[in-house]
Amino acid sequence: MTRIAIEGLTPRVQGFCTTRHRGASAKPYDSFNLGNHVGDSVASVMANRQQLSQWLPSAPIWVDQVHGTNVLVVDRSCNSETILSGLTQADALVTTTPKQPLGILTADCMSVVIANGTGTVLGLAHAGWRGLAAGVLQATVKTMREQNGELGAWRAWIGPCIGMQAFEVGSEVREAFLAKDPELAKCFVPHGALHKWLCDLPGIARKILHDHGASSVVWCGLCTVNDPANRFFSYRRDGQTGRMATVAWIT
Repeated sequence: MTRIAIEGLTPRVQGFCTTRHRGASAKPYDSFNLGNHVGDSVASVMANRQQLSQWLPSAPIWVDQVHGTNVLVVDRSCNSETILSGLTQADALVTTTPKQPLGILTADCMSVVIANGTGTVLGLAHAGWRGLAAGVLQATVKTMREQNGELGAWRAWIGPCIGMQAFEVGSEVREAFLAKDPELAKCFVPHGALHKWLCDLPGIARKILHDHGASSVVWCGLCTVNDPANRFFSYRRDGQTGRMATVAWIT
C-alpha cells in the first residue's frame, strides 16, 4: 500500500489517501481497491482493508455514499456492524472521538478533510459535483459547529480528484452552481463543443469553504485522471474500476 499524506491541518489530526498500488485485487480493480460495491471479489477487498487497518489506530467507519448531504456523527457508540460495514447512507462524517478513523471512498470525486485548530473536532466529506452543489460541505461544517460550539479557526485539505483539464461538464452543471453563487463562474472555462465547460471542482470547494470560515484550504494538486504515475482509480477514465480511501482521525 502506498499513501498520500494529509497536510496543512493541525498535528492532532492524522490521515492519508491510499493509491491503487500494492494490493490484492485483479484487473480492472488492480490492485489496492477498497470499494466493496464495484464488483471486485469480497476476498480481495477484505485483504486490502486488512492491510489498510494495519496503519490505523482502530477500524474505520465507512458509509454508503449517495452524492447527498447527510452527515453521520460518529461517537463511541458507533461500533455496530451496520456502521462498520458502510451500510448507513451518508456523504460526510464528523467526530470528536480520538483514535476513531473516518473513511471516504473516491475515484474522481473529492475527499475533503476538515479540522479545527485544536484538533478536537474532525470532518470528512465525499464531494462530487452533485453533493457539492447540494451543500455537503456546508452541512459538514454546520455539524462540526454543533459538536464543538464556535469551532474557532479551522482548515481543510482536499485529496486527489479529477482536475479541471479532465473534467468537462454540460451547462446544467455550471448553472446548478451559479444559481447558488454567481461568483463561481470563474471556476468554469468554455471548452470544445457548444455548451461544454471545464469545471474546477477543487476551486469550487475552496471558495465554498473560505466563504464559510476556513482559514486555509489546501488541494493536494493531484488529478486522478491524468496522474503520470497512474496512482489513482478514475471512474471517468476507466468506467469499471476500484476506489481509493481517504482516512483521518484525531490522535
